[in-house]
Amino acid sequence: MLIATAAILPLVVYGVVSVRQLKSATERSVTEGNTQVATQAAEQIQQYIDNNQRVLRALGAELRAAELLDWQRSRILRDFVLDFPEFREIALLDHRGAVIATSRFSPSNATAPPAADVSGDLYVSPVRIDDDFLPTATLGVSTTTPQGGQTWIVGEIALEELWRMVDRIRVGQHGFASLHAANGMLVAHGDPDKKRQIAVATRSAAAEAPGGAQSSVDDRDLLYVQAPVAGLHWTVGVEQPKAEAFALHYELRRQLLLVIAAALLLTLIVGYLWGRSFISRILALKRATLAIGEGRFDARVALTGDDELKQLGDSFNSMADSIVQLQEDVRKQERQAMFGRIAAGLVHDLSHPIQNIGNSCKLIQKLFDDAEYRVTFKRTVEREMVVVKRVLDDLRNIARPIPLDRSPIDVDRSLRGVVESMQQHAETAGLTLRGELGAPGAFIEGDLFALGRVYRNLIVNAIQATAPGGLVAVATEPAGERVRIRVYDTGCGIPPDRVDKLFEDFATTKRRGLGLGLAISKKIVEQLGGHISVASEVGRGTTFVLDFPRTEGRHPAPIGQAEAVATRPGAR
Repeated sequence: MLIATAAILPLVVYGVVSVRQLKSATERSVTEGNTQVATQAAEQIQQYIDNNQRVLRALGAELRAAELLDWQRSRILRDFVLDFPEFREIALLDHRGAVIATSRFSPSNATAPPAADVSGDLYVSPVRIDDDFLPTATLGVSTTTPQGGQTWIVGEIALEELWRMVDRIRVGQHGFASLHAANGMLVAHGDPDKKRQIAVATRSAAAEAPGGAQSSVDDRDLLYVQAPVAGLHWTVGVEQPKAEAFALHYELRRQLLLVIAAALLLTLIVGYLWGRSFISRILALKRATLAIGEGRFDARVALTGDDELKQLGDSFNSMADSIVQLQEDVRKQERQAMFGRIAAGLVHDLSHPIQNIGNSCKLIQKLFDDAEYRVTFKRTVEREMVVVKRVLDDLRNIARPIPLDRSPIDVDRSLRGVVESMQQHAETAGLTLRGELGAPGAFIEGDLFALGRVYRNLIVNAIQATAPGGLVAVATEPAGERVRIRVYDTGCGIPPDRVDKLFEDFATTKRRGLGLGLAISKKIVEQLGGHISVASEVGRGTTFVLDFPRTEGRHPAPIGQAEAVATRPGAR
């Protein structure tokens, strides 16, 4: 593909540039030519309207030349209509719009031009369709009487002559011109198939959207240009099929594209046949690379030859061997680090209870006959064995689901017992432990012992992270169909880079310990269908949020029994 691209690229660039320049030049030339035709037609139509306005001006001069009676003015108007048959009626109106004289023998329908549509002393009405379905317009010229009054000479003019004028305009074999009035009405069209739109379709469109400048040309296959008729707000459009207008461009582009396609196909065939010998080696290297990416580190390549690809294959095999060795080294280091953390945590968590048991065993040898000390010895050993059992349970529970005994639990009631049992621990640490229980009667489906363990773990962590004089609070609140529990403190906070790892196994912010408390707490919460999250700011404190779905409650156990269950050995 590289060889083919290098060979064909100059031809492709030349072809693209040539096609674009040819298209641009052809479109510009044809568009300018058609625009010039439309401009010339617009000038002819303007001249036609100007000639009729000059006729009305001449008529006005003749009517002002002498004192004439109304019947004499009417006779003069009829003579003008006979001399200029494009006028269907000419009428003389006074300044109030009343008819003074008309070329009709019947009463005239002529009206004074609206002041808003008058430009100077001239007036051209919007084009309308008469009763014969022909376009008609009214021209008006203002005149001054010998007495200084103002009158209007208005003439109703048929626009059939514009039809013949537009019909004579042809562009190519299938290009036609059209004339549109200011309100978008089609006045004339050179295409015989579209002439009926003047009387039928376009008339309806104009009636539905009066005053809107609509165009009857919306065909994307047509090249359409237009030119305005000066002073009339009319437009002359010239439309021509693009297939005819750009025929030369299309033919040259087709030939050029055929040559480029043939050259490209030939180059690709030759390049494929010539490069097949080394492309297969590249594909083999690719397959081996994908195998390494999928974790199959035993994949290797066997390339023939004595070139750069062979050297690349040898380097790849060496790299794969190094990856296998590095992977094994990383596994060993991870195992050593994990075992080191577990060992350090076990030493920290078990050294104190084992030392206490050892010291007690030494004393029991000397004070065996002392009944009071034997009781103390038994209590000490049982207490420390609970600690040892809790550490071992943590290691076991992190590897498999924790068995839970589900039942409806009153959230505020269960938390109140935990807070009361932890008050002595908080007082010893010199801080305040406060319960802000705001969800009375809210029940969740859970295990009282497991939840007590979660609550105590979060409270103990908060107490350990808070300096004397600080605050640790446990708050509850209903949240629709769920219950939210917050444990927050005013302690030192947790750095942002360690917040995301708090719930991972063997992750801890303390100097010692296995770091399993929060991991087990998260597992318990999720087993009960809840969610646990944390937000912390260094120097301002940490907030843990537990979110559980609400459930229907039932008559709870007595407080003493509930607290006894929540404080079973190992409920930390």
